Amino acid sequence: MSNKIIGFIGQGWIGRNYADDFENRGFETVRYALEEPYRDNLEKLQASRIIFVAVPTPTVEGKFDDSIVRAAVKNAPKGATVVIKSTIVPGTAESIQKDNPDLYLMHSPEFLREKTAAFDAAHPERNIVGIPVETEEYRRRAQEVIDVLPKAPFERICSAREAELIKYAGNCFLYTKVVYINLIYDLAQKLGCDWEIIKEAFAADPRLGKSHLNPIDKSGHLGKDGNGGRGAGGHCFIKDFAAFAEAYDKWVGDPAGKKLLEGLKDKNIDLLVSSGKDLDMVKGVYGEEMTS
Repeated sequence: MSNKIIGFIGQGWIGRNYADDFENRGFETVRYALEEPYRDNLEKLQASRIIFVAVPTPTVEGKFDDSIVRAAVKNAPKGATVVIKSTIVPGTAESIQKDNPDLYLMHSPEFLREKTAAFDAAHPERNIVGIPVETEEYRRRAQEVIDVLPKAPFERICSAREAELIKYAGNCFLYTKVVYINLIYDLAQKLGCDWEIIKEAFAADPRLGKSHLNPIDKSGHLGKDGNGGRGAGGHCFIKDFAAFAEAYDKWVGDPAGKKLLEGLKDKNIDLLVSSGKDLDMVKGVYGEEMTS
């Protein structure tokens, strides 16, 4: 690729860590955001052939909001490849592409963890690029995107809807796992079991996985009186699960599936509220009344 200037729109912890990684690997980058010191870089952004967009996609009152992404995309120059890193519900990239026919829109889900974001950006386990239109040009540009990313053990070009759903599938599985582990923990307490023994045996099963097995979170999301929070919290889980439930109801509408998702949501909110964990995020996604 002749032009190796890589653009970034949004410099929160996701966009910042991706931009840092590209600079560390020798790419020239342009960072544009509404905050200082990046807000004056819009003109410089026009020289970028590939632009990564990492801006907020909040869920407010249980409704997914992609307005910030849609506005951000408008800053890209005509003919650019615009790679949305923000988490977006299935069908969003197709819709944004239709509204911006002069751009080549793609979705590449991010898999960064807050505590290890810099390492994750430099050492991806998966590079997935989803295209909203199946043509030779889109495939070629998607391969260009994969080629500038750090090499990953798993790399795949797929449809944008598939890429969008892959992100939600992972986050919502882990959300469900956290809620389930809390149920097992409560039962273990009532039965007088040693939780560490159960956790170690659970983790030893390769089908189940070793992550998200701590029902009491003491690593940055402390609850009431600093005793540790409970439930699936953080910047992604609460909003992404709400957006996934909304999408499931829209596209599938199965009453039994909807009831299952409602039960998981209600139990998780109960865990969060009862332990005082991430109440501001619960309020932001579901409204003030959910914490009262």
